[in-house]
Amino acid sequence: MDDRPYLKIGTCVQITAVDGIVNVNSLFTLAVFVGLAWNPFDSSNSLITDPRCNPTARMAEDLISYHVFSFSSFLFSSLIALGTKQAIRIAMSRETHKIVLLAHVNKTFLRLSMLLSAVGSLCGCGFLMLALVNMIQIKLGTLSCGSSQTIFAVVPLVIFVPLGLLIYVSSVVYAFVS
Repeated sequence: MDDRPYLKIGTCVQITAVDGIVNVNSLFTLAVFVGLAWNPFDSSNSLITDPRCNPTARMAEDLISYHVFSFSSFLFSSLIALGTKQAIRIAMSRETHKIVLLAHVNKTFLRLSMLLSAVGSLCGCGFLMLALVNMIQIKLGTLSCGSSQTIFAVVPLVIFVPLGLLIYVSSVVYAFVS
């Protein structure tokens, strides 16, 4: 048996992936706070000229609710990711006598925590998209009114965000099964 120090690469990839999740979640959390700081009831903060296109109080309530749901989802995802990163680092610290970049972490724990973190990010993005749709309706007019500005703002949002989430989910599923 070879007693030389060994070098394995693998854990660095997981730590980098976890760091990426936390960084993206931090940006989205900032967006949620900016959204919560905005007052949807400020009448001078709207571009609606047709009174038929005015938003309902329910839209403003949903805007706040979706921001809170989004924030809690991103926070959940970040906390799971940071816990996973800490578990990997603790496992790596046990091997300080060797040059090791691959920690011995329970594979089931790693997969489950990465999956939970991805689900939290996915839910956070979904709720943030719904909050943005409500914000657009409050600022530009309701979708039911048929305002072209509202439609032109909402359509790319509801196309590109789910498409990006589909790609994200595909990569998470691939990483989960391989």
